[in-house]
Amino acid sequence: MGRSSVRGEGARERAPHASDRGSGESPKGGETPEGSGQRHRRRGGGDRPPRRRRRVLRWSATILSVLILGTAGAGYLWYQHLNNNLETDDLNLGEHRAPEPTPNAAGQTPLNILLIGSDARDSKENQKLGGAKETFGGTPLADVQMLLHLSADRTNMSVVSMPRDTLLSIPKCTDPDDGKVYEASTQRTMTNQTLGRGGPGCTVATWEKLTNIHINHFMEVDFSGVVSMADAIGGVPVCVDANIYSRDSKGHGSGLKLEKGTTAVKGKQALQWLRTRYGFDGGTDISRAKAQHMYMNALVRELRDNANLGSPNKLRKLAETATSALKVDDGLGSVKKLYDLSNELKKVSPERTTMTTMPYEYVGARVVPKPGDAEQLFRLVRDDVSLDGKGKKKPAKEKASDDPAAADGEIAVQVQNGTRTDAEPPVSGRASTVTQLLAGKGFTKATADTTTALAQEKTVIKFPSADLEGDAQRIAKSLGMRLSSVEKSTDVSGVTLVVGADWREGNTYPKSKRDDKTPDSAEALNGSDKKACMHVDPGYTWE
Repeated sequence: MGRSSVRGEGARERAPHASDRGSGESPKGGETPEGSGQRHRRRGGGDRPPRRRRRVLRWSATILSVLILGTAGAGYLWYQHLNNNLETDDLNLGEHRAPEPTPNAAGQTPLNILLIGSDARDSKENQKLGGAKETFGGTPLADVQMLLHLSADRTNMSVVSMPRDTLLSIPKCTDPDDGKVYEASTQRTMTNQTLGRGGPGCTVATWEKLTNIHINHFMEVDFSGVVSMADAIGGVPVCVDANIYSRDSKGHGSGLKLEKGTTAVKGKQALQWLRTRYGFDGGTDISRAKAQHMYMNALVRELRDNANLGSPNKLRKLAETATSALKVDDGLGSVKKLYDLSNELKKVSPERTTMTTMPYEYVGARVVPKPGDAEQLFRLVRDDVSLDGKGKKKPAKEKASDDPAAADGEIAVQVQNGTRTDAEPPVSGRASTVTQLLAGKGFTKATADTTTALAQEKTVIKFPSADLEGDAQRIAKSLGMRLSSVEKSTDVSGVTLVVGADWREGNTYPKSKRDDKTPDSAEALNGSDKKACMHVDPGYTWE
């Protein structure tokens, strides 16, 4: 285990009400925050002395920049120095892991990296950069979460942002430092609370539970790197369609002040851009995420195009800044591993990079994943389908399990009713109906679980261990389901068929036409789009 701690000094725009930093819906919505314990900090590794607490940013653009730059040519001592800058933490603190993707015909697999930005406030310097006094020293929140997906063939890249105030179920997480167990949330809780429940590995566990996407790595970053990086390349071009001043009569706002058009922001101004919510049209975290997407795209383009970065001294400074800012999982815990990853990322051009926001709908003042659209976006990432609509491929040939199935009459399978949705109640007796269907096909040990009524969008067959995979696949084949509907899960003790909302009626599993279109609600932005411009709220403009 490498050194790790929750280094705090991320700057975050102060919310107008204390509830904006909480976890659940407002009292009006009937949901309350959960989990408020201070994160236990891990000190030192081996005989190494504890490292000073570092500032952590809620923004993740620094990550891509250092990966693109790399650290080739560094001397051994400098290399070791950069290695020592890095902090590591456990990848997944939950009990569930999403299944690994099946390699393509060339033996390649996708890479999924969760980028996390924290708003931790544990230093006086952070206060000067926008921290709120009442939250000083509080539990850090994962206020920026972006899943970066690199395709198996390395031709395209997709990024999915999740709004910080998304309400969802957080799984049980165990703190690797002190063994403290954070039980699964019993109410829908804001996703940004995951970081305070054991560390970044709980944020990873929450993403895997929600999306069923296997995450290979995480990166958590320091906000000072954003300022230093923007300065090093001479500024990052951003655009507003009117003069903007992010400050209201009550003092809310980042303080960003720009003239209409394109401006190369750097230093504190770059940080203000990334923090701005008041002033962009809508004044929400959704608008802030769009501004962050524009900044991230522009930063990557500048790093690719700026010839001045050929200076060894500038490269060393950038490497120093970035490695000091990063916290990563053990699998990325060295400069060499980061450099190898940078070579993979550099294979994708900005034209094949797509930024998206998880489709959502409002529940009071918060948001939840939009039924249908959110799962569609997650499925495209799971299936390694490019979000830009280019290079569409035929579905990969499904691989049958090496585990031989038992005779149909010997396969024990429990059937559960998962037909409940946000809009419709569960179909009464559905588990019993499908159980009878299985019995008619020779699965005489099928039983119905009539005690539960779940909400499952797609019908799925779960199995707990490798020795039951063949049995689960046999049931899928008998019902005409794709093998991709079979998944390993520690949530079940035996083969379990959950009848989803896609099969509310009939005795034949419905085969739907495969739709690989990125939902319009994901608001896709191409990485090469230099014309993107933030719309300014008329109430925050100036003459």
